[in-house]
Amino acid sequence: MSKAKVPVLKQPKPKKKTNGKIVGILILLFLTLFAVLFFRSSLSKISSIAFDGNTYTTDEELLQISGLNIGAPFFGTSSEKISKRMTKVPSIEEAEVHKAFPGSITIRIKEFPLAAYELTVDDGVKGLLANGTKISLSPGTMPIAKPILTGWKTDDPNLAKLCEVLAQMPEDLTSDISEIVPSPTLSYPDRVKMYTGSKFEVVTAISLLSRKLEYMNSILQSQDPGMLTMLEVDSYVPYVPQDEQNDTTHE
Repeated sequence: MSKAKVPVLKQPKPKKKTNGKIVGILILLFLTLFAVLFFRSSLSKISSIAFDGNTYTTDEELLQISGLNIGAPFFGTSSEKISKRMTKVPSIEEAEVHKAFPGSITIRIKEFPLAAYELTVDDGVKGLLANGTKISLSPGTMPIAKPILTGWKTDDPNLAKLCEVLAQMPEDLTSDISEIVPSPTLSYPDRVKMYTGSKFEVVTAISLLSRKLEYMNSILQSQDPGMLTMLEVDSYVPYVPQDEQNDTTHE
């Protein structure tokens, strides 16, 4: 007696997820259309550019250096690249770029501080910043009490070093220094002479000045005018009053 064959049941074919694919395509098309419309709209463009903190460079000059323009793509250039462009300006120490959507860019400038003035026959008075950069001053204005540097060559490497040291000195000291002239020797190629408003003549070296400030301040505050030497060995000799010189001469 033969056994009856049981027919093989066909496995149901999985239904195609056509609906899911259609939805995905529609979303992709929507996002593409949205991106195209956005980047063509005014929302994606630079609408305002502002500079804050610049004194020695005009907004127009900075705008040209930044490479930015009203109507240019807001996301076209990164803040880091803009900042690097700005710090190529010799007077600028730092530049912070702040972007605010939609379309607003503010660049905050930090300039090197004013360290001294330079007096030359050809150019008159110029300002010198902490990194040695020369800046023009408005005619007849010297707004801050700073030393005047005379007799310096433009290519003197010690000039920038001196400006850096002066910028770090307390204002009550720099305001008393009226003039600084180079006075190099073989032993001290960076030797300088400083003349103060309190009638002192100070001889020192730029490389030693920072660590001699405390001694210099104590002498200027407590002693009569005289010659102050601050090199490897410090010395102070007061000026001989004129009447004492006359008495010595007649003896």
